[in-house]
Amino acid sequence: MRIEISIPQQILNVLNDDRELIVTYSVSTAAKGVGCVKNSECTPIGHHIIRAKIGADALHNAVFIGRRATGEIFTPDLMAMHPNRDWILTRILWLSGTEVGKNRLGNVDTMQRYIYIHGTPDATSMGKIGSHGCIRMRNADIVELFDLVQVGNSVLINND
Repeated sequence: MRIEISIPQQILNVLNDDRELIVTYSVSTAAKGVGCVKNSECTPIGHHIIRAKIGADALHNAVFIGRRATGEIFTPDLMAMHPNRDWILTRILWLSGTEVGKNRLGNVDTMQRYIYIHGTPDATSMGKIGSHGCIRMRNADIVELFDLVQVGNSVLINND
């Protein structure tokens, strides 16, 4: 399996080993655009791999902070109590860059930046920018994607 993410189109495609399209999902990438520098809140571009899959047994809308389930389940009331949280829900695919100097090591390390493909509140708009650097997906979509892919699968994030 291979994942290809188009930032201009705000879509994520899953391809099989023969590069045939399996499924397409609408996503939301960084409101601040593309970039690989730490603390930029931009979505990194280039070649990556899935470094870790987190939350395999988590409930739909389970809340994660620091890659750990908090025990909370997202609701609008919880959101009202924590209006400034960057909601990471349901499942996490933690990305690691593979291009030294571009998205790996030093000041541009995707993994050290904690860049994920993850679930987000269902009311969050997909198909347009809005994240803090990660790739956001609808919760049902991230569950489906999580079950399709494996650690080590390739992820290409394109800005063209």
